[in-house]
Amino acid sequence: MAEDTRIPLLEHESSETPVFTAGNLLEAARIRKGLPKVSVPAGCLLDFDGELVRHLADTGRAVEDSAWPCFHTRLFRWREGSAEYGVIGGTIGAPFAVLVAEELFALGCRALVSISSAGLVAERFAPPFFLLIDRALRDEGTSSHYKRPSRYADADPSLITEVRRRTEGLSVPIHTGPSWTTDAPFRETESLIASRRLEGIVSVEMEAAALLTLGKVRNKPVVTLAHVTNTMATRAEDFEKGGETGLEEALKVCELALEVALEQAVGKEKK
Repeated sequence: MAEDTRIPLLEHESSETPVFTAGNLLEAARIRKGLPKVSVPAGCLLDFDGELVRHLADTGRAVEDSAWPCFHTRLFRWREGSAEYGVIGGTIGAPFAVLVAEELFALGCRALVSISSAGLVAERFAPPFFLLIDRALRDEGTSSHYKRPSRYADADPSLITEVRRRTEGLSVPIHTGPSWTTDAPFRETESLIASRRLEGIVSVEMEAAALLTLGKVRNKPVVTLAHVTNTMATRAEDFEKGGETGLEEALKVCELALEVALEQAVGKEKK
């Protein structure tokens, strides 16, 4: 009997309607848990390390929403001035990040921002700095369930331009460029990193390509940020984010990105 050499990841037809949906899952979870119906804030942040949401909770600026029905995560409502945002921590990796993003969109999220810790690939920068990802190399599997394989997932250029403009006045270093999204961080070899560097890649992380693809398919504004803090754990000072000051800087970058993404969402809905 001949071996079946078909690649399962290439068999997905993105135009077909899925059977299992985020809305149905959340409604079943809500009923099972005996929770009231809930809508999430229009702007939501995925904080992959979870440090920002802990800092917000510790400083009294975010409160957990006990009606959030997801089985796997906790949603916090973050108030900043007159604005309210949803924040979820710890959704590391493309599959988990997209699963939770789908759930947020199903319950009223209109614009999404994500922030991850990332490794430095480019040699022209020195960490720590923030990277506004304008395109992401699709070296993960989740995005191919939403859109046929291609090398990159591109961010909305107008969104990138406006976030870049809005963050220009900040004192923290913010660069714009491409990132490499991988499912397997412990398979980053010297030759592969060298190849990515020649391609112009700035950082490596685990979620951006999938989230940018999801945003395009769902027609939702999505901004992916990377806090580039390390060189794959090869320096003694790797993963240093600047303590509480660094957390506040990251929150300000995220807040401005959320403002821009929400403005774009409103503009899209008016058309």
